[in-house]
Amino acid sequence: MNDASVFEELPGDLMIWVLIVSELLVFGAGLAAFLAVRVTDPEGFAAAQDALYRTGAGLNTVVLVTSGALAAWALRLREGARRGAARCALIAAAALGVVFLIVKGVEYAGKAGDGIAWDTHPFFTFYYLLTGFHAAHVVAGVVVLLLVAWQDAPRNIEAGAAFWHMVDLVWVLLFPVIYLLR
Repeated sequence: MNDASVFEELPGDLMIWVLIVSELLVFGAGLAAFLAVRVTDPEGFAAAQDALYRTGAGLNTVVLVTSGALAAWALRLREGARRGAARCALIAAAALGVVFLIVKGVEYAGKAGDGIAWDTHPFFTFYYLLTGFHAAHVVAGVVVLLLVAWQDAPRNIEAGAAFWHMVDLVWVLLFPVIYLLR
């Protein structure tokens, strides 16, 4: 097997994979830094973590995983010549991305109402940095999903779904590390 055939087997385009890998490295570095700083103040991080809205974050996990399933399903629908259903699945996946952002916005508003800002404690510096950067990726992913629903060639759906799954994966890592890990 030569290298060209490996890249040809990737769903979507090689450049989407370059983007995905680079984004995963950035998030990985952020999580590693969070965990390294957490070691210096485990009690402070645990106390700060108690101010988080875990139920909302758990809900957001279900929302994003469901959205990712819809994006994957859209490709199967499109390949099965069910173009309208595929587009609806992509739009529903994007709508769930918006739900995620609304829940995250409510969480941020609650923190602001409690007087908790990025400089309240190092935990919150990382919390806002990592979850805010992720939320920016959710916004980008919603736009990508809507564009792919409009230009719904199977290869486009593959690339858009791959990006959206990266967004899902990052949240599935952020959620336990930031909200649950003690």
